[in-house]
Amino acid sequence: MIDSSAFQGKKASYYTLGCKLNFSETSTFGEMLRRMGVTTAAKGERADLCLINTCSVTDVADHKCRQAIHRMVRENPGAFVVVTGCYAQLSAETVSRIDGVDLVLGSDEKANLLQFLSDAWSGATKEKTFTRRTKDITSFAPSCSRGNRTRYFLKVQDGCDYFCTYCTIPYARGFSRNPTISSLVAQARSAAADGGKEIVLTGVNIGDFGKTTSETFLDLVRALDDVEGIQRYRISSMEPDLLGDELIEWVARSRAFMPHYHIPLQSGSDTVLKLMHRHYDSALFADKIQHIKAVSPEAFIGVDVMVGCRGETPECFEETYSFLSGLDVSQLHVFPYSERPGTSALNIPYVVGDRDKKERSRRLLELSDEKTHKFYSAHIGSCAEVLFEKAPRGKAMHGFTRNYVRVELSPSEAREEYDNRIMNVMLGGFSHDMTSLKIAKLLHQ
Repeated sequence: MIDSSAFQGKKASYYTLGCKLNFSETSTFGEMLRRMGVTTAAKGERADLCLINTCSVTDVADHKCRQAIHRMVRENPGAFVVVTGCYAQLSAETVSRIDGVDLVLGSDEKANLLQFLSDAWSGATKEKTFTRRTKDITSFAPSCSRGNRTRYFLKVQDGCDYFCTYCTIPYARGFSRNPTISSLVAQARSAAADGGKEIVLTGVNIGDFGKTTSETFLDLVRALDDVEGIQRYRISSMEPDLLGDELIEWVARSRAFMPHYHIPLQSGSDTVLKLMHRHYDSALFADKIQHIKAVSPEAFIGVDVMVGCRGETPECFEETYSFLSGLDVSQLHVFPYSERPGTSALNIPYVVGDRDKKERSRRLLELSDEKTHKFYSAHIGSCAEVLFEKAPRGKAMHGFTRNYVRVELSPSEAREEYDNRIMNVMLGGFSHDMTSLKIAKLLHQ
């Protein structure tokens, strides 16, 4: 039984590290607490409750998590501090020993955040740490929220059955699982009723959708496409071996699914892909890119690349660089490899030094800038539909086209009423920082 009176009048502060899925879940936690009478603490205001949702994808992420926890404790003396997320699951005892931390919730337990808080505040339990083994993580915490953003993030899947040699995510989030299509459609309809126009489908390995319910990801997108009021959907990261040709062709002719893909490659060297235990080779990946561009020439394609992993010799890196140079993609998301305790990658003998990692990252980031600049340049002078996002008063307003070109509207032309509106514009040249295209003209609406 949850004691609702214990929540009344409390102020909460939130901090999120990591992926879009984490941000979506934190926003949902905030909404759950708001319904219990908890308000969000204003900037600089002391909170009664602090919730930190952590990431553990690299050792740098772990360090940032510890820093965030210490900072929240220091800035909110006397607050009840809850830590959840991947770092909390993988390093529960380490987190519980940090001064000021009152409650540590693993990946299965965070779905019952309110009950754990109620039990702690009422004295029903004196326990501090609640986690369970990977194989016992079975719950699915629904999430469809936007926080302070324009776009909604709909969690369609959690966990992963792909045990890549460098990755700890399956240990942190458990095996692949998902809710029903009908429940996700209901959440999308609720977002539309709240005025939402764009939804991003998030998860850990969303192409694996359906294992729990014997449905398919293609079934899901078809059902979501019929939801009235939602004008845009974007598919977050999807494994190339799960990105079927039928899905690519369906998205190209769908009503609301945008020509925008995010596909993890990790390496363009087949030698390294085998060491990573990835489920595809470079030929399959290239075929997917070619297929997308054949049916959606205007599509934005973002690609994840990991540099400096064990086994990536100089020759293997050059294979990756050459492979990516020849791909018709729009942007590279470059990540330096980080050693993770307990992963089988530690058994691979060839180790890349930090200096080489930095140099390889630099080269790939330069290549990414070239590709993004080329992609954006092709749109200068064209007309596009842009969904605008709220901007601070007196600042430039930004938004995205259907195919994810970031655009900028000058402060003199920005209007509050443009927030969450899709408007027709003519695209001009690059902004001063080269990260977006300026809007040359707002067209008749």
